[in-house]
Amino acid sequence: VASSFPSSFVLFPPSCCSVPMVLTIELPDAYPYVMLASTVAPLVTSSIMGGQVMAARTKYDVQYPNLYATPGFHKEADAFNRVQRGHQSMLETAPFISAMALVAGTRYPLLVAALNLANCAGNFFYLKGYSDTKKDVKYARYSGAYGLGVLKPLSMFGILGLTCVTCAAMLSK
Repeated sequence: VASSFPSSFVLFPPSCCSVPMVLTIELPDAYPYVMLASTVAPLVTSSIMGGQVMAARTKYDVQYPNLYATPGFHKEADAFNRVQRGHQSMLETAPFISAMALVAGTRYPLLVAALNLANCAGNFFYLKGYSDTKKDVKYARYSGAYGLGVLKPLSMFGILGLTCVTCAAMLSK
């Protein structure tokens, strides 16, 4: 399939390096899927999860500028904090996941795009499980929605592994 997307680019090291090196990276035709899964999908997922935090702010009367509810001050602080923590967990890892996916996607574009989408789904279900106050907080994160919260760490480590393999292959050339 022909693509109008540029198929390669070249990195030149700064002039201070003693060994001249040119690294050419060929981008596969499926790479735009990686870009979509690394940029648009996490933004949409985070926005949906942020909407749940906003609904919880209203429900539990947690006003700005408080990021978290204060136990003893907010009546249902734990319930709100579990929703907020579920969303915050995604925000803490999303930049690293996206960066790794953009690297690993140069070699495994469809697999990485699928893993990144799985990570987005896993983050959503992680929040769903974590926010369920009927469940023990230690296990709630991964037990929501048929255990689909486990997609979060599985996909993260999958992308990490593929990033390491991709970097090792680049270094061995």
